[in-house]
Amino acid sequence: MLRLTCLTLGFLLGAINGQVNPSTRIDCYPQPGSNQQTCQSRGCIWDSNFDSSNPTVPLCYLPTDTGYTGANGAPGTYILTKKAGSFVNPYGADSGHVIVSSQSIGKTLNVRFVDQSFANRYEPPIGIPKNPSLSNEVLQFNPNSVGTQDPFYFTVTRSNNGRNLWDTSIGGLVFSDKFIQIATHLPSKNVYGFGEAIHPSIRHDFSRYTTWAMFARDEAPDSAADLDTKNLYGVHPFYICVESEDGKAHGVFILNSNAQEVTTGMGPHLIYRTIGGMLDLYFFPGPTPEEVVNQYLALIGTPMLPAYWSLGFQLCRWGYQSLQDIQAAVNRTQAAGIPLDVVFSDIDYMNHDEDFTTGSAFAGLSQYVDQLHDQGLHVTLIFDPAIEVDYDTFQRGLAQGARFIEWPASYPVPSTNSLYPMTANTKIMLGAVWPDRHTAFPDFLDETGATDQWWAGEFSTYHSKIKFDGIWIDMNEPSNFGTNQASSGHEGIAPLACPLTGSNNALDSPPFQTQAVYLFGNGNYLSTKTLCMLGKTGGGSYDFYDTKNLYGWSEARATQKALNTATGKRGVVISRSTFPSAGRYTGHWLGDNTARWEDLRTSVIGAMEFNFFGIPYVGSDICGFIGIPTMELCLRWQQMGAFHPFSRNHNIAGTPPQDPAVWPLVAAAAKKALLFRYHYLPYLYSLHYDATLYGHTVLRPLFFEFPSDSATLTLDKQFLWGSAFLITPVLTEGAESVDGYFPSGANNDEVWYSIYDFNYAQATPPGPNQLPAPVTSMIPVHVRGGYILPRQAPATTTTAAKTNPFELLVAIKGARGAGTAQGQLYWDDGEASPSAVDGTYNYYKWNFAYSETPMGAQLTLQRVNTVNGMSVPTLDIIELFGYKFSPSFQSFALDGNPLTLNMSSSFYNGPLNQVYIKTTNLIDLTKLNSGTPSVLSWRHNLM
Repeated sequence: MLRLTCLTLGFLLGAINGQVNPSTRIDCYPQPGSNQQTCQSRGCIWDSNFDSSNPTVPLCYLPTDTGYTGANGAPGTYILTKKAGSFVNPYGADSGHVIVSSQSIGKTLNVRFVDQSFANRYEPPIGIPKNPSLSNEVLQFNPNSVGTQDPFYFTVTRSNNGRNLWDTSIGGLVFSDKFIQIATHLPSKNVYGFGEAIHPSIRHDFSRYTTWAMFARDEAPDSAADLDTKNLYGVHPFYICVESEDGKAHGVFILNSNAQEVTTGMGPHLIYRTIGGMLDLYFFPGPTPEEVVNQYLALIGTPMLPAYWSLGFQLCRWGYQSLQDIQAAVNRTQAAGIPLDVVFSDIDYMNHDEDFTTGSAFAGLSQYVDQLHDQGLHVTLIFDPAIEVDYDTFQRGLAQGARFIEWPASYPVPSTNSLYPMTANTKIMLGAVWPDRHTAFPDFLDETGATDQWWAGEFSTYHSKIKFDGIWIDMNEPSNFGTNQASSGHEGIAPLACPLTGSNNALDSPPFQTQAVYLFGNGNYLSTKTLCMLGKTGGGSYDFYDTKNLYGWSEARATQKALNTATGKRGVVISRSTFPSAGRYTGHWLGDNTARWEDLRTSVIGAMEFNFFGIPYVGSDICGFIGIPTMELCLRWQQMGAFHPFSRNHNIAGTPPQDPAVWPLVAAAAKKALLFRYHYLPYLYSLHYDATLYGHTVLRPLFFEFPSDSATLTLDKQFLWGSAFLITPVLTEGAESVDGYFPSGANNDEVWYSIYDFNYAQATPPGPNQLPAPVTSMIPVHVRGGYILPRQAPATTTTAAKTNPFELLVAIKGARGAGTAQGQLYWDDGEASPSAVDGTYNYYKWNFAYSETPMGAQLTLQRVNTVNGMSVPTLDIIELFGYKFSPSFQSFALDGNPLTLNMSSSFYNGPLNQVYIKTTNLIDLTKLNSGTPSVLSWRHNLM
């Protein structure tokens, strides 16, 4: 029997009697509780034909006449005036004067909607560089219906093919003080990004209406839920869209730091809402996904370069009861031969959870840190932003003019402030976090510099006692315990109460609060688990309502400066809360995950997404933070986590230890996976250098390299290091094999060589493949033909491994006699800070290129950058895959000068088409001519 659903009938009938197709509706009642009466009271359309097969279709939706009329303003601008219609904005008076303008920043198109009805309209004070972007494509802004009575809309199109990337003729534009909305048709359903949230698939699901909140929350990810659209710790209003079968992609960024949300609809279409600021839209033309990210990072800033040691394995837990607990975990890890570079300590080391203090159970921490340094290891300590208000760190802050988030002058300061001598006569807003007594929250948007200077001074003072190398900043949404509740969780410590009713509630109870509140249910507010929205930041210049999403960003910026000041080195900062451009200062871990297979799978997606967002130094808590992992789950997570740039095992207090040496099988798997990682760290480090200098991703999905291959558009269980390194982790319980996909490329000429336990050096057929992956082997890893990867023999620390000779893996692509490959290597001392003046880095760079003819082959090596006085290992090993000749080892020469190879360690394997050359001090890379490339050449014969 043919069943016509409401949705099907909508498609058939279209818009009848003012109705809108169910697939392209704009919700007129985006908060809970709509019914026919409340809907129609807004002048909206109610559809009583609920379709259980499509339960997410809005029943209350905007009429098509909602919007503004446009008129020409000053040259290049347009004036929008509210159009008369049935819709009555329930969230505030509509602006009657919106100015629309556009400009190009290189090839990036910027479209701004600024409400002139309100003076000093807020803009995020984040100071992004907005460098001109590069592309071979041009985007055009096309305003429509200007000078008519029809609703104003605009399109953004590609100039070469006229394709609409945005088309706001769908309607729905609303602009008021605390409710702004814009909607657009989309060219395809291949949309990726928006965060921070748990996405069960990397591509958004357009078979339903889904609203994703974006408001920084202390909210742990829930990967086991069918669909949890709650926002987590950071806010990233950026997405990438692959438009059609031609693989062209574009990106869109909305620069806004207020609470916001985005709805993806079935059209496909998109609806964006925010409750403050303005619409500041940036369109990036690509046309490849990787170029979209390059263009985005030209706008917001490229990511910091992590210290080399921070790419090593890292060990942590919350719940070490004493220094001896840390030592025991480190000792068993080292005894198992597992590489280890960074030892973490969570808040356990502090005295009563106070920053810049050491508890009695960790009295020997300073000496132990020195011992770890002697072993070539490094130490990262956690610091929270909330500062207890009755000890010397806070006292120094006040004395030095540091600012803290405050109550506005017009609001009565609670009596809590009078409990402490240092806050008795201040407006400082007091909260309750981990310390025993009330806390204040530094105002890192203070433009006088006093807060940053005090913050750096505290780190320098503490570093003089304990020589930490990295800083971990947590709880910086900022999180606060018990806001608006009966208890703060601390006995005798009154919780923070915000004005939710009365004359002062305009910011804490705005008319629309976004799904960031509604998803949590009744009794929750924007201020839940954080500070009051009417708080003042920026030394009194801003409302916390506007800047809350910037708190983690601002703390990361200040903390990176503090780390550089305290240590004199680059180090690394890891932050929980992030915002666009935070990658300039910090890396990120994916939060308080749970020891479940679902969380293992979503961590693959999360790491790829943060590379979209310009934060490539990212990883999950290996084995899960909450709960107790099984041995098998921890083993598989250690294997996968060995390929995330930030690779750390971390778990919660009150659970058994889960460091890899706890289980012999996990220890063996971790050792094998991490030694493999350390072997290829020069390649991973070079990718980070490329990201810092040019705005590239480090870890990326397959569709970034093969966007015209439709099979890659939904692949989210594999990932790449750069363009060349394909990892296929095991993400399913009980699996002894794993399915992988190997693209054949646009010209059907891609080749993928195995570099793990099975079929080493052999090509894997293109297309779907089932790959062996028992727990005793590596997870499948393949190198893409046409690339040269630098590497070094591994060791159990990066300090030791960094002194080993360089190696090159040459993976050849192309027909016999015409094979090619290319690659590069960046190198520096691994920890020196970049220039504070111009942001440049002191590094070596070499480019490598392989080519062959039927008679011989050559490897071209070119030094393109250098640093005087830096010690650099020699290149001693060259390995070639896909080499279909018999080489003449006696014919090897560098720039025409014969080389003598060590034939006891060099060989040719004809059946595998593999060449392995190992000779001590084969090539001194520092002595290569930087002007003229050097050539390593040799002759060969057909097999």
